[in-house]
Amino acid sequence: MNLNENKSLPEQTADKIVQYIINNNLNVNDKIPNEFELCEILGVGRSTIREAVRILVSRNVLNIRRGAGTFIANNTGVSDDPLGLAFEKDINKLAKDLLQVRIIIEPEIAAMAANMATEKDIEEIFKKCNKVENMILNGENHMLDDVKFHEAIARCTKNSIIEKLIPIIDKSVAVFANITDRQLKEETITTHRAIANAIANHNPTDAKHAMTMHLLYNKDKINQIVNDLTEK
Repeated sequence: MNLNENKSLPEQTADKIVQYIINNNLNVNDKIPNEFELCEILGVGRSTIREAVRILVSRNVLNIRRGAGTFIANNTGVSDDPLGLAFEKDINKLAKDLLQVRIIIEPEIAAMAANMATEKDIEEIFKKCNKVENMILNGENHMLDDVKFHEAIARCTKNSIIEKLIPIIDKSVAVFANITDRQLKEETITTHRAIANAIANHNPTDAKHAMTMHLLYNKDKINQIVNDLTEK
C-alpha cells in the first residue's frame, strides 16, 4: 500500500519539497526556490505550493521572511514543545516527571560529550558555563543561558537524535527554574563547573557523575518544595 494514497495533494507536495531540500543539500537559513519555480519543479499549481509551504511552516521546516522569500528554519522540523508540555496543568508533577527522564538520559549525554568533544566544543561549554556563573553572582536571571549550557553539551555528542531532544531539555530547565525560583545558585555553579571540567578532561565517568549530582540537587529541592506546599 502506498502511504501517499491517504495524503492530500498539498501534503504530498510538502513531502516532495522536503525531499528536494535533502537532495539538494540545503541547510538552515538557505533559501528555497520561489513559488513559480517550485510549480515548475514539482508540476503542481500555485495554490498547492502555497498550502504545502504553510504545512511546512507549521512543522518548523520552513520560515517565510516577508519581502525576502522562504528559507530553511532553525532546528528544522523540531517544534518548541514537541511533547505538548505547555498543556500540563500540574506543574509540580511535570517537574518531577521531567527530572526522572533527565536523570535517565543526561548523565549518559555528559559521558558521550566527554568522549566526543572537540577543543572548539570545550571552549564553547566553558564560555556558556562562565556566563551562567557570572549571571548568578550578579543576581541576574540565568535561565536562558543555563539552557544554552545544556544545549552545548548535547551538541558535543555528535548524535543527531540527542540534539533533537534539546527542546525537551530546554523545557525542563525552565520548569525547574520556575519551581525552585532559582534557589540552587551555589549548587548550579559547582556542578556546572564540574561537568565542564570533566568534559574538558575527556573523563566520561566524572562527567556522568557530575551531571547526576547536578540533577539530584534539583530533585531534592523540588521534592522539598512540593512537600512544603502539600503540608500547608
